[in-house]
Amino acid sequence: MTVLKFDDTLKAIISAAGVSGIVIGLALQGTLSNTISGVVLSFRQNLNIGNWVETNGYSGEVIDINLNYFVIKEADNNMVVIPNKTILESPFKNYSLTKKMRISIECGVEYGADLDKVEALTREVISNNFTQDEANKEVEFFYTEFGDSSINFLCRFWVDSTNAMGKLKAKSLAIIKIKQAFDKENINIPFPMRTLEILPNQKLDIKNIVDKEQS
Repeated sequence: MTVLKFDDTLKAIISAAGVSGIVIGLALQGTLSNTISGVVLSFRQNLNIGNWVETNGYSGEVIDINLNYFVIKEADNNMVVIPNKTILESPFKNYSLTKKMRISIECGVEYGADLDKVEALTREVISNNFTQDEANKEVEFFYTEFGDSSINFLCRFWVDSTNAMGKLKAKSLAIIKIKQAFDKENINIPFPMRTLEILPNQKLDIKNIVDKEQS
């Protein structure tokens, strides 16, 4: 400004305008970031209105994508408003991009159970209730650990679903059918058990304990 021979008044005006521009720019940094992110999101092919997504700890149907924020409708009918910048910078899971979803069921059987029979029966139950041929997949079954009261296993299979609700329905049906099949074959799904040992020459006075609890 000195080289161009600006007078003092013009120098003050231009300097003030420059400082004001910096202040305004910093103040609008978040808003501008969300706006630019909204423009980017509007051109993304893997995220659209109507998709069921999971991101930033929230899961639901995409209701709106505008220049500043992103709206998700959760299963409990609550609306979640998330800044576009947060969506763009965070990983998200889009259930609607694929028509197939794999379901995992974890369970356990008693130590005295016939493990080959348990595996065969579980595979049969899942195959009869969920078609795997169309997905060109097979029911997967693995024993995973010797638990405290049971031998635990993992069963995985595929279903046609594009949202979390379909996943929940399939998992619920699988649990019901496996339980019914196990009950019919007298295969026990044990609950946690504890063994109480009484030391020699010691007596457990149940009556006194009950009386104390009632009092």
